[in-house]
Amino acid sequence: MRAPSSIPAISSKPYAPLAILLHWTLAVLIIGMVALGWYMLEIEDDPGSAWFFNLHKSIGLVIAGLVLLRLVWRLSHPPRPLPASVPSWQVNASRATHGLLYAAMIAMPTFGIIGSLLSNKGIVFFGTALPRVLDANHDLAETFFEAHSLTAWILVVLVSLHVLAGLKHLVIDKDGVFQRMWFSR
Repeated sequence: MRAPSSIPAISSKPYAPLAILLHWTLAVLIIGMVALGWYMLEIEDDPGSAWFFNLHKSIGLVIAGLVLLRLVWRLSHPPRPLPASVPSWQVNASRATHGLLYAAMIAMPTFGIIGSLLSNKGIVFFGTALPRVLDANHDLAETFFEAHSLTAWILVVLVSLHVLAGLKHLVIDKDGVFQRMWFSR
């Protein structure tokens, strides 16, 4: 007699490889960008700090493009339902957290890009200055940078909740939910 599987059938099929690649690539890039952003605030007035700001803007544009790709993918490939063993409040919390994660992943680079376009320095993308499409406005730029920073904190909280929920499914529930977004089984 065969032992029953500890992973429910509904969660046994992993996400598509592109979804998994985008998920983990964005996870690493976003965590790195938040750390770089906080470091930049410490060295803002130091000589040579412009290099870090330009790197942050360049990677931010890459992240913005990947987030848009991920959003298009997600809208055209809805996720499978969670296992029936997951309580409805957790299903609702998962939906809300994912919606807020997407909103923050869209808002944060948008605020940063607009703030940069309004700043005196503009945007340099990996060494190439992008055309200025907005007139410089220091006060308005600072408003967008403040929104960018606030959104970073919101994203940190949401990512933390997301990681804790994933670890709960992996270590405590052992229900296969985490494995759906992992590279191999």
